[in-house]
Amino acid sequence: MSSDQTRRTFLAQAAAAAGVAAIAGSASASVKPNFTATRSKVAVKPPKAGETLRIGCIGPGGMGTGHCLNTIGLNKAGKEDVQMVAICDVNQVRMGSTAQRINSEQGGEVAQYTDYRELLARDDIHGVYVASPEHWHAKHAIAALMAGKDVYCEKPMTLRLPEALALREVVHANPDRIFQVGTQKMMLPKYIEAKKVVEAGTIGKPIFSQTSYCRNTPSGEWNYYGLDDKWKPGENVDWKAWLGDIPYREWDPKIYARWRRYRDFSTGIIGDLLVHEITPLLMVMENQGWPTKVCASGGHYIDKDMENHDQVNLTINLEGEHTMIVAGSTNNEVGFENMIRGNKGNIYLNSRHCVIRPTRPYVDEVEQETIECADIGNDQDQLRLNWMSCMRSREKALSSVDHATKVMVIVDLATRSMWEGSSFEFDRKTLSVHKL
Repeated sequence: MSSDQTRRTFLAQAAAAAGVAAIAGSASASVKPNFTATRSKVAVKPPKAGETLRIGCIGPGGMGTGHCLNTIGLNKAGKEDVQMVAICDVNQVRMGSTAQRINSEQGGEVAQYTDYRELLARDDIHGVYVASPEHWHAKHAIAALMAGKDVYCEKPMTLRLPEALALREVVHANPDRIFQVGTQKMMLPKYIEAKKVVEAGTIGKPIFSQTSYCRNTPSGEWNYYGLDDKWKPGENVDWKAWLGDIPYREWDPKIYARWRRYRDFSTGIIGDLLVHEITPLLMVMENQGWPTKVCASGGHYIDKDMENHDQVNLTINLEGEHTMIVAGSTNNEVGFENMIRGNKGNIYLNSRHCVIRPTRPYVDEVEQETIECADIGNDQDQLRLNWMSCMRSREKALSSVDHATKVMVIVDLATRSMWEGSSFEFDRKTLSVHKL
């Protein structure tokens, strides 16, 4: 097959994938996407032994630029033979700035694209960071997978649950792709050790866990993302392309730069902050199954200019008869103690280590213990390295699509609960959501 034919095949599939993402966003009692994912006709080209990994990035904003520069750092430190070769953004000003930083740190000239499909059409790229805003995650990730690329998708995996289920189907239909979700803390040894403790039955039945992500931002959360008067829609910013499937609205640099504050583009605290805490804790509780019921409360208590809520409190039920409570705030930095309660003992996870303490009347049965855990440095670097290692070995990456979909059930139901004032149930057999 010629390169032109390969490119045409990919662009057709990317267009189909875009349609899938749009369909998946419709509201329904059943959140199962109304399509059947098919295997991509574009073959994966895994790196050969000794070959440099060639990586692209869609959305080199704050987090995307961080991925690019940290990837270069991993190469400089001799931890992985990897190179950033291409970036894509609808904002040419921001993309140009990131390109200068990449070129300065790495040398050479990184390629720049304003259309992500052009980047994905290249057959010399092994993997792609998807670091675009949340409302683009599903479409970009699906298109990249269909283009034969391995994918590292930023958290939250998608904006809405139907999109997560659509992406999950595509990953399952293409098992030769390596797919990683970039959630912080998944590589921390304390959670890996806590999972062993729970599954060994040391604390008895895990019945109740708690975690939080709380901070205090008097100027308004996410307002620290600056505005640039050099941004000119129609000249160097493609505003319509950035909006994607979101109904058109007039250019607003605040929405563009601080989209996490707005409900059409983000779930706010729930999807941006709480997933960092929920995801590793849910990994520890893997044997407790999927979320079945979520109730959330809170409101706009201080930051009344923000559309999304500045205080959220979640109660989550899992299939295995376990309750998780989660708090999120942008107006007070004191959160819950990070811990798991069993009927015989508790696991404390506030420090770097995994601490086990018995509860009465099981003090003679459960031994108090501190499992010392190593300092692994930047855990996000470790997660990036896990993805790259799996790109070479073709083993499944740690932060999987199935696990991220469980998290998205919580994110989606909690968001609905906040806005609609009701609890919601999820039935994983029918992939349906029911308002209680």
